[in-house]
Amino acid sequence: MNKSAIGDPFEQVRKDKGYAEVSDQDDPVTMMLRLKDVRKSAHNAKAFSSETTPGRIVVPSEVNIRDTRQIPFEVDPPKHKGFRALLDPWFKRPLEDSYKQKLRDLIEGLVDENLDKDPVEIIEDFSLVLQSNALTFLLNTPIDDAKLWISWGTHVFRSEGEALDGDKAKVLYDYIDEQIEKAIANPSDDLYSVLLAAEVDGKKMTKEEVKGVIVLTFSGGRDTVINAVSNTIAYFAEHTQSLDRLRAEPEIRGRAIEEFIRYFSPLTHMGRVVTEDTQVCEHAAKADTRVSLCWASANRDETVFENPNEVVLDRKLNPHVGFGFSHHNCLGATHARQILSTLIDVLCDKVGSIDLLETEDNIEEWDDFHRKVGYEKLVVKFNPK
Repeated sequence: MNKSAIGDPFEQVRKDKGYAEVSDQDDPVTMMLRLKDVRKSAHNAKAFSSETTPGRIVVPSEVNIRDTRQIPFEVDPPKHKGFRALLDPWFKRPLEDSYKQKLRDLIEGLVDENLDKDPVEIIEDFSLVLQSNALTFLLNTPIDDAKLWISWGTHVFRSEGEALDGDKAKVLYDYIDEQIEKAIANPSDDLYSVLLAAEVDGKKMTKEEVKGVIVLTFSGGRDTVINAVSNTIAYFAEHTQSLDRLRAEPEIRGRAIEEFIRYFSPLTHMGRVVTEDTQVCEHAAKADTRVSLCWASANRDETVFENPNEVVLDRKLNPHVGFGFSHHNCLGATHARQILSTLIDVLCDKVGSIDLLETEDNIEEWDDFHRKVGYEKLVVKFNPK
């Protein structure tokens, strides 16, 4: 198997039952594995709620490390609609030409810096640097802010050997509290200030609500973007013909981005809380239990996707859920797509091939399910055209 391959540990259980049960900190989770069930349940906020104890819908649960509600991620309709109406225009800014140019300059600079030189460790020295610097564009803050965020490392809530780390999470929360206070004292055109001045459904946003949006922006788009960028580079290293084809056929690059998102599925799953006794895949689910929408499994559903375990660069029918589905589709999807689009354009323009030198997989473990989501270490060498 290629070192860049992302396997599907859910395949047999998805075919046999359509669901699986896994443990999580004394609050077990029933995972939905088929695309139809995942999409249907994601759309049904009445039966499968996101607006529960802050942190409970995340898998693994974060109830023990935070009490701030991430907004609009942990809010159900109809309240959710007001927050999305406020936030969507801001998070669509990556479609603006000036934003695209800043991303282009950033990624060109990173690639140029690492072309035809000593090997580069992609996770720490490329993907994290790219993600952190690009986040300053999304927040509209000084690019120097990225230096501190880079120093936090790749996992916002996790330390070595620990799935969750409250002390490490507190570093992020304290930082955001400090930035909110600075924006109150000296408003600017950054996201903190915009939110502090905003109203939702006729009510001014509270500091806690502003914090909830910012926490989501930091944590939701960190490891996922790092995984997407790193997996893409590793794939091109082992499939030089794919990079050659995208160079020769720029018209299919948009499809290729969607295919990478489907295949890599940077976020394995996301939970919901059952509001009333119901059934999940013909399996009884009691009120106040947790389910998860397993995006990674749904994206490999063999009844929907032909050759689901292969990357098909020009896949025409691709109803993937790599960015979630329905009202809770990923707020940062436009930003993430633009990063991948720009990365592929720059690699096609400047890089002839990539040597894959060393890898260490990043494996998530859910009882018997072990899923590779990316890399703990990835060393490559960029070769110029």
